[in-house]
Amino acid sequence: MSGVMKRMGMIFRAKANKALDRAEDPRETLDYSYQKQLELLQKVRRGVADVATSRKRLELQLNQLNNQSDKLGEQGKKALALGREDLAREALTRRSGLQQQISDLQQQHETLQTEENKLTLAAQRLQAKVDAFRTRKETIKATYTAAQAQTRIGEAFSGISEEMGDVGMAIQRAEDKTAQLQARSGAIDELLASGALDDPTGTTKDDLTAELDRIAGNSDVEFELERMKAELAGGSSSGRQAIEGGDAAGTQQGQAAQQESPKFDKQ
Repeated sequence: MSGVMKRMGMIFRAKANKALDRAEDPRETLDYSYQKQLELLQKVRRGVADVATSRKRLELQLNQLNNQSDKLGEQGKKALALGREDLAREALTRRSGLQQQISDLQQQHETLQTEENKLTLAAQRLQAKVDAFRTRKETIKATYTAAQAQTRIGEAFSGISEEMGDVGMAIQRAEDKTAQLQARSGAIDELLASGALDDPTGTTKDDLTAELDRIAGNSDVEFELERMKAELAGGSSSGRQAIEGGDAAGTQQGQAAQQESPKFDKQ
């Protein structure tokens, strides 16, 4: 039972993989990957902005503490000048506490500055990577589209595409039906000519009638041919006589002309 379940699971995964492979468009996958990289780049940029904001806030706090420390130092000097050593000591004590806070904030500021520099460099590298991926993505998409078009053109010329295959099948069915109708029409004509089938319109003749009509037609042709030969023979005799008469008249006229022409003595 366990083996059967494993086999069924493998068959299901294989079919699912094949279906996904047919449904997958590499161009859509590339666009999705590019979109995810843009989202990651946007997150890195937001991180840089957050670190820079924190650094700027620390700088403002440091400026405030430094101002307070300077103010306490001035107050201590004034109190000491007035002979109030106790006030001067209090001012210096507060100033010492502020100096400790300033030192801690400076360390944090340096840490944030270092982190901001790292994130800025990472954002620049990621930006360059995203730009390179975009260029390659567009190149791959253009190449894939061209290859897909060439494949479809080749399939259309070879007749193996689905559309051309349907057209070829339609042509084949039309030719088969035409041949079938021609064969049926020829068979019906033969049956009508042999008398096996009756023609309700009376236009179809049987073999005997057709043969008699053919003999009668041949007789008419032979009679007409003999008549035309006789006409041609009569026309040829008349023409020959006319030609002979014309030649005799021409000879007589020539002799008369010779008799009437003057003769010249030779000098």
